[in-house]
Amino acid sequence: MQRLAKPLPLKAVAEFAGGRVIGDDRTLLSGISSIESAAPGDLVFVEDAKNLQAALESRASAVIAGEATAAEVTAKRAASKPILIAAQPRLAFARAAQLLCPAADRQPGIHPSAIVHPSVVLHENVTVDERVVIGEHAEIRENTCIGAGSVVGANVKIGRDCHLYPNVTIYSGVRIGDRVIVHAGAVLGSDGFGYVRDLKTGRYEKFPQVGQLEIGDDVEIGANSTIDRAALDVTRIGRGTKIDNLVHIGHNCQIGEDVIIAAQTGLSGSIVIERNAVLGGQVGIGEHARIGEGVMLGGQSGVLPNKVLRGKGVAFWGTPAQPVRKYLKQLAALARLTKKE
Repeated sequence: MQRLAKPLPLKAVAEFAGGRVIGDDRTLLSGISSIESAAPGDLVFVEDAKNLQAALESRASAVIAGEATAAEVTAKRAASKPILIAAQPRLAFARAAQLLCPAADRQPGIHPSAIVHPSVVLHENVTVDERVVIGEHAEIRENTCIGAGSVVGANVKIGRDCHLYPNVTIYSGVRIGDRVIVHAGAVLGSDGFGYVRDLKTGRYEKFPQVGQLEIGDDVEIGANSTIDRAALDVTRIGRGTKIDNLVHIGHNCQIGEDVIIAAQTGLSGSIVIERNAVLGGQVGIGEHARIGEGVMLGGQSGVLPNKVLRGKGVAFWGTPAQPVRKYLKQLAALARLTKKE
């Protein structure tokens, strides 16, 4: 794990992460760790009182904890090491990691093996690694890194502070916002699965797939995931959405802001996922369905085509997906019926 060459005082970490310190805020930190693997200089976190004492007894130099959790222990005895108090300990730990686990230093520039069309616009501090190919009239903005073996098509626009890992493929015309992370093997902007059948011959002919793909700021796309361009309009991925590995999003889908999509989920064409929805692993959704704001879909749920699911904070499960309480009642009733056989 990457560690700081020059440790930071806990006070600086607390200011960045959003918290206050009980104890010595001059304590120096150089990394993060789990409680079990902690070493001097490490920062660890706990979310409940049962783990706080173990954290205080670990080799870590400081602990992040919630207000109530820390109060429970400190009321009984003085803490053996400083505690960074935060309203959301896990979030504070994630923010602290940005300071204590910086990315490896990279030297901006174009590797000699890369092929970059003369019309490409590269802004300041762009990194283009080995065997990258960038097509004509593409534009890549400041501090973005394009990983080895990636292909960036013609007229692609990539924003600031993005990181494309190795072997990412971006088809022509795709628009990517700022601070986007795309993991290895992802394919963005490929043709949608659209065909028209000739009723006379029975053969399938390709329907035009000439639309766009737009990816908003702060999106993360997992390894080997695929997102299709629209047939005629725009496929959109909203700001802050996080997409796990091996996810497929079909053409013309509209994904809202801050949506979570877990691994192996598949979305057919023209689906709308509203903001703050959560899709578990291996969820399947049929074409033209709509998932409302804040809806949660449990793993392996199935949503039928044209179905609309609404209910902020409501969990759905099963195939066809329905409110989880209703689904569990049905399972219980089925279990009682089988016992009678």
